[in-house]
Amino acid sequence: MPRLFTAIEIPRSIADRLSMLRAGLHGARWIDPENYHLTLRFAGDVDGATARDFTNALGEVLSSPFELKLSGLDSFGGNKPRTIFAGLAPSPELQALQHAHEGAARVAGLPPERRNFKPHVTIARLRGTRPDAVAAYLQNAGLISESFPVTRFVLYSSRNSVGGGPYVVEAAYDLEDDEDDYFGGYEFDRPHAHWIDR
Repeated sequence: MPRLFTAIEIPRSIADRLSMLRAGLHGARWIDPENYHLTLRFAGDVDGATARDFTNALGEVLSSPFELKLSGLDSFGGNKPRTIFAGLAPSPELQALQHAHEGAARVAGLPPERRNFKPHVTIARLRGTRPDAVAAYLQNAGLISESFPVTRFVLYSSRNSVGGGPYVVEAAYDLEDDEDDYFGGYEFDRPHAHWIDR
């Protein structure tokens, strides 16, 4: 069964900037820049029918292109830190897109996501890293805020053994800015997904 999730890709220029934040931090496994992404909806290990239904429902998602902006570094895990990530500035367009992905997941029969959506780009996974070391890293690592355009989202598949990739783009969905294709909330003659040939 494929392990699927939807995400926004991180442009190479932003990924290169994030990769420069790698530093000596015991227990950190730094994510490869080509695997940086912003997860929208994790589907998990699904059967073929569910994968098909989810893919088709994603094709009905309507959104115009928009911009996102990195907003600083933080960590998940509190006293047992498990990841370091780059946060993103609040974005109504991003929230609406994620909400639409949640709707697509429900159409496909997936259970509702119980965790609140906190947009982020994971740059390191931690194991046995001391909280004070993480705090010192976060205090000293500088992240210059930078905006980048979002013009599509993708459906990724991943290995189920370890986190952090490699991820494979199974389909890409362009965000459309042409209102002529829409009438009363319905969509006409728009290609939804570009399947990736491998």
